Amino acid sequence: MAVAANPMPMRAERRSFQRVKISLYGRYMLQDRSEHSCRVIDMSPGNVALKAERIGRKGERVVVYLHHIGRIEGRIARVFDEGFAMTINASERKRDKLASQLTWLANRHELDLPEDRRHERITPGNPMSTIRLPDGHEHPCRIVDLSASGAAIETAPKPAIGTPVFLGNLRGEVVRHFEHGFALEFAVLQEPAALLAEFE
Repeated sequence: MAVAANPMPMRAERRSFQRVKISLYGRYMLQDRSEHSCRVIDMSPGNVALKAERIGRKGERVVVYLHHIGRIEGRIARVFDEGFAMTINASERKRDKLASQLTWLANRHELDLPEDRRHERITPGNPMSTIRLPDGHEHPCRIVDLSASGAAIETAPKPAIGTPVFLGNLRGEVVRHFEHGFALEFAVLQEPAALLAEFE
């Protein structure tokens, strides 16, 4: 009987944390000590869903380092096509700090505060490329600028925010529209040298 009573408080605890949709890049380490790039889909002080290069096993211990947040650790609670969701093991004080950080990040997005320029913007040698949409159609585009985390491109189609796209061979997601095109975030952080080689 004691065993059957345990799941209820866990479910109640999960419901008590409000998830925030934010986009943060980082890296994570699985139990085999392999490191991979990731991006937050949504997060609360108690759990986080990540788009991940490599999906671990349910119950596996994970250590994650996120921009603006720092180090978190926990275990994989569920897996899905492009990543996994994990619980966050943290003290009450750490959870309070996480809640404050998430509130600030969510408000910054809602208020459209200046974009975090943590990654240097570069202009490719050849700005002309193609954008491929989920229906398979390709459209010519001009790259305004690139960074390790994304790109701004000028092109005729304007897919809805959240649409997965390919810029050349790089997978990303539409995150913002502007007058003549849109900005996208890459699925994983790119090395500047590899970006320049891709669009030389």
